[in-house]
Amino acid sequence: MLEKWLCVAALYTLATFGSISGEKPEKRSRALWYKAREEHEGLGLNDNELIALSRMDNMNHFKAVLDPIMVPRVVGTENHAKVRKHLVDTMQALGWTIEEDAFDNNTPIGRKTFTNVIATLDPNATRRLILACHYDSKIDDNNEFIGATDSAVPCAMLLNLAEVMRTSLDNHRQTQSDLTLQFLFFDGEEAFRSWSKTDSLYGARNLAAKLQSSPYPETNVVGTNELHRMDIFVLLDLLGTRDCQFFSYFPNTESWYARLVSYEQRLNDLGLLNKRPFMFKQRQMHNPGIEDDHIPFLERNVPVLHLIPVPFPSVWHKNSDKASALDYPTIKNLNIIMRAFVADYLHLVV
Repeated sequence: MLEKWLCVAALYTLATFGSISGEKPEKRSRALWYKAREEHEGLGLNDNELIALSRMDNMNHFKAVLDPIMVPRVVGTENHAKVRKHLVDTMQALGWTIEEDAFDNNTPIGRKTFTNVIATLDPNATRRLILACHYDSKIDDNNEFIGATDSAVPCAMLLNLAEVMRTSLDNHRQTQSDLTLQFLFFDGEEAFRSWSKTDSLYGARNLAAKLQSSPYPETNVVGTNELHRMDIFVLLDLLGTRDCQFFSYFPNTESWYARLVSYEQRLNDLGLLNKRPFMFKQRQMHNPGIEDDHIPFLERNVPVLHLIPVPFPSVWHKNSDKASALDYPTIKNLNIIMRAFVADYLHLVV
């Protein structure tokens, strides 16, 4: 059966990334807004900033926002609607601008209504750092599939990040920067029958096409559209188990992946992470054949950073993908590393 995992046994080559110093890079001249992502550099975080980011940790909050998502949530069901409301209500309470992007599409089991949830810190900012995941779960004949890693945990990670970094993010919004943070919670990632180009990625396919066909700015004179506002598209999926390792999957985001490698190492050296094997491997695995919500954006030349473990967790698409499969020390490490990435990319004061 063809699933989103197609060809993980691809050849890969080793590459060692250089370490990242805590020094701030010099400001570089800006090109036109739609080319700014090509020359955007991370702020660089010193040890004190890494310590401050680690102290933001709140696993009680993480578990509180995760719990409502840990239910079967197939598109069109009552649970699915409740989970969407949970995402919307949580982000609205934090002051983010919410769009519920609803659309209808044909599926192998009939016409369905899908709703992507789009949360934007500052909708007036030109450019976006995108963090994305899906919130639906796959169909299970017995209605028992929870999908803890797929993708309840990634959803909760985003909600938790917005909460614990609230002060830094609110301050960033007040600066009226041209770069902001946006969360995409995709609907309809899972297939209804068998994974194919038409039975999967419903929300991502619809949104990517919609954004590409939407000129930006409205008085468009250079052929730019809403997709050009995406600096980098970071997709989180299948997270939460102890047995996870990541690789650099795309050459054009390799420098940003290298920063994740570096921050995991530095945080570990500072004693700020739980003792676990390193997750971010200093290796490339270009074009591994993983089909996921990034594909419609990758096909439209949006830079993609895919945070998905290879191999997939042993619980993938099994009913054992539930609370007992989760390793909270690993999740805590991931939360800290993602906060470092966001602070670094957005140049936050922490």
